[in-house]
Amino acid sequence: MDFAAIRRRLLDLDTACLCDTDKQLRVMDAAIRPLSLGLKLVGLAHTVVCEDDFLSVIKALHDARPGEVLVVETRGSRRAVAGELFSKEAQRKGLAGLVVDGAVRDVARVRTFGIPVYSRSILPASGTVRRIFETQVSVQCGGVTVQPGDVVFGDDDGIVVASQAQIAGLIEAAESIQRIEANVVARMERGESLLAMLNFDEHYRAIECGRESKLKFG
Repeated sequence: MDFAAIRRRLLDLDTACLCDTDKQLRVMDAAIRPLSLGLKLVGLAHTVVCEDDFLSVIKALHDARPGEVLVVETRGSRRAVAGELFSKEAQRKGLAGLVVDGAVRDVARVRTFGIPVYSRSILPASGTVRRIFETQVSVQCGGVTVQPGDVVFGDDDGIVVASQAQIAGLIEAAESIQRIEANVVARMERGESLLAMLNFDEHYRAIECGRESKLKFG
């Protein structure tokens, strides 16, 4: 499955449903949050390392191609390394979004652009432009390793990272989970009990007795 097909199908999925297919997926920690809710992030990672200096972020922004996501490791920087101008340029170039494991700024204006931007924190003071770091290398972002070309998939719940091959192998199962959950919600809206749709009693008794069991919908 090529990335264009992966992207189309991920845009209709929730990150939670994908995570339910594989508990070992790389999920960025909860501190990496979107500046704007309701936006879906799907793209290929274009990575950059920096530290209290955003010169290399400019380099990555210059080199990144449409559909890519800037994924920025800041090594615990205490200065903002992206903001209004970088977000607008990313949008102009057709990038899928930005993920910064550190601070961003100008958030009121960034929120008007409609491009997904995630960060660990918000801070008005920016870094310098005097140091060169690496781009398109393995980085640590949100507590997980991100390789150039990895799929970066985010929504209001957070960000999942995986290889294209891994994502392609999980999409069908994730779509099935999402359809099942949509059906359950529809049944609940008609007045059915969630517990009546689950094998809860059987599963609970099995776990209580130390037996293997799986909680599932009937």
